[in-house]
Amino acid sequence: MAWTKEMPANPVVAVAGATGAVGREMLKCLEDLNFPASEVRVLASARSAGTKLPFKGCGSVPAGELTVQEMTEDSFEGVDIALFSAGAGVSKQFKDAVVKAGAVMIDNSSAFRMDADVPLVVPEVNGAAAHEHNGVIANPNCTTIQMVVALEPLRKLGHIDRIVVSSYQSSSGAGAKGMAELQDQTGKVLAGEDFEPSAFTHQIAFNCIPHIDKFVDGEYLQDVPEGYTKEEWKMVVETKKIFQDDAVQVAPTCVRVPVLRCHSESINLEFDRPVSIEAVKEALASGEHVVLEDDPLNNVYPMPALHAGSFDTFVGRVRRDATVADDKGVALWVVADQLLRGAALNAVYIAQELLPKA
Repeated sequence: MAWTKEMPANPVVAVAGATGAVGREMLKCLEDLNFPASEVRVLASARSAGTKLPFKGCGSVPAGELTVQEMTEDSFEGVDIALFSAGAGVSKQFKDAVVKAGAVMIDNSSAFRMDADVPLVVPEVNGAAAHEHNGVIANPNCTTIQMVVALEPLRKLGHIDRIVVSSYQSSSGAGAKGMAELQDQTGKVLAGEDFEPSAFTHQIAFNCIPHIDKFVDGEYLQDVPEGYTKEEWKMVVETKKIFQDDAVQVAPTCVRVPVLRCHSESINLEFDRPVSIEAVKEALASGEHVVLEDDPLNNVYPMPALHAGSFDTFVGRVRRDATVADDKGVALWVVADQLLRGAALNAVYIAQELLPKA
């Protein structure tokens, strides 16, 4: 049954998982975009209830402090938009309560991404899909979001037949505990002290770990080739769904690196026709929320240390992939803040998409 409730111009917004890393970033995005909320509720587990969160205000919500409430099934009465970043289990637990209350759940977990009746949305790419929901809209994985934002302006140059992508993912992709472990281990390695990894499978300080999420098999996820992780396979299936293109081939490798914030991606593309590097750069420069940062002779290219806290997706090192015949190959480098562009900001952009048009 199609969703028929009309979104008010000044919706009541709830942030579920408000005390977590992404939840806090959602609140910042509401502030920075001056989202026209009439009320903002912050929800979390019972142990966080009563916590005061500073808030700069947005819409008709004044600056001050927001008091965290325990999330229950009654928390969504009167809510119009529920931004969820509390984990897949919690999203599944509260989905029916959210929808029954008449709210739209915008979910940052993997719980519903591949459900046929749940749109998977990156507004710059497929914003219209947000209006085809039945009460739930899924936020894609962070690595997928920044990649498709960068590639969307290039799709007008021809069909992208193949994407080979290697991600360099920061420790904050594992949450606050991941950042803390990188900082703690760095000091201990330099001091020659012993430690036991907990947030990651191996030492993260001064190391790269080619393993993010679980390795999958045919029993866990159907039709997944042997040797891929769940994080990698998300990039395959999510890209196809967002682009509405089952023909595009995606070959991912996901790596955890000792960076605090911002994911990076090395991407090689194969088009169905020749494309000029000049046309690629021109398309990128005109892309929505894409910044071309590409002057390698003067050492200008995107780096994670430069772009933490940014809303944009940065692209550089744009060049010919000479291994692909007939000028059909392009290589590039992409950097974005995955807590913002790859999670919280995309969710709030989806919420903006739902607002009535003037």
